Amino acid sequence: MHTFRETMIVFRDEVSGSLRNRVGIAIGLIQPCVYLVLFGPLLTKALPTEGGNAWRLYIPGLLVQLGLFTVGYAGFNLIPDMRSGYLERLRVTPASRLALLLGRVMRDLVLLMIQLLCVLAAGLGFGLRASLPGVAAAAGFMMLLGISLASLSYLLALKLPVEYTFAPVLNGICLPLMLLSGILLPMTFAPDWLRGISDANPLLYVVDAMRDLFDGQFTTRPVALGALVVVLLAAASVRLSIRVFGQRNS
Repeated sequence: MHTFRETMIVFRDEVSGSLRNRVGIAIGLIQPCVYLVLFGPLLTKALPTEGGNAWRLYIPGLLVQLGLFTVGYAGFNLIPDMRSGYLERLRVTPASRLALLLGRVMRDLVLLMIQLLCVLAAGLGFGLRASLPGVAAAAGFMMLLGISLASLSYLLALKLPVEYTFAPVLNGICLPLMLLSGILLPMTFAPDWLRGISDANPLLYVVDAMRDLFDGQFTTRPVALGALVVVLLAAASVRLSIRVFGQRNS
C-alpha cells in the first residue's frame, strides 16, 4: 500500500507537469492523426484486403509505431530532472525506487491511451471496421508494450544522461525496430533473408497479434505469441529498469 500511494503521488506530480505543457499535448494528439491522414490512404492501396478492409492491417501497426516513438522517447523527460538534481532530491525521500519509476510510467501510459483513442476515432472516420472486443484486447497489448518501452527508455536515459548521446542511440534502436516489425507493410511481403532478421524483433509478434485481434481472431498462434512476448517483455524491462534505477540513486 505504501508503494501504491507513493506511485500515485509521483504520477500526479508528473501529470501536473505534463498538463502545463499544452503545446506538447497538442502535438502528441495531432501527430498520430497526421500519420493516419497522410500515409493511411496511400498504404491501404498496397495492403491486401482479403477478408475485410485494409485499415485493420494498417492501424494496429500505426498504434505500435505510436508507442515506439512517443512512449519510447519518455527518457527525454528524465534527463533534465537528473541534470537539475531533482531526481537526487527524490532519492533522499522515503519513496521506493519502484514508485519513482512506476509513477512516471503510469503518466506515459495515460498519454499513450489518449493518443490511441484519438487514432481509433479518426480511423473510424476513414472506414475502420474492427472487432470491439479485439480492439479492447489490443489496447491491453499496447499498455503492456507501453510499460516495456517507457521502462527501457528510462533505463537508457540513466545510462546516457545527456541529450546529444541519448537521442542518436535511441534513434538508432527505434528505426530498425520499426522497419523490421511490419508496422507499415506486413513482413510476409519481405524476402526470406529480411524475414529471418525480423523474427528476432519482439515488436513483429505484437503487430501480428494486434492485427488478428482487430480481425476478431483470439485463438490464433500470432495472438498467443504476441501475448507471451508483451508479458515477458514488460516483466523483464520493469525489473531491469528498477535495478538500474536503484543503482543510479544508491
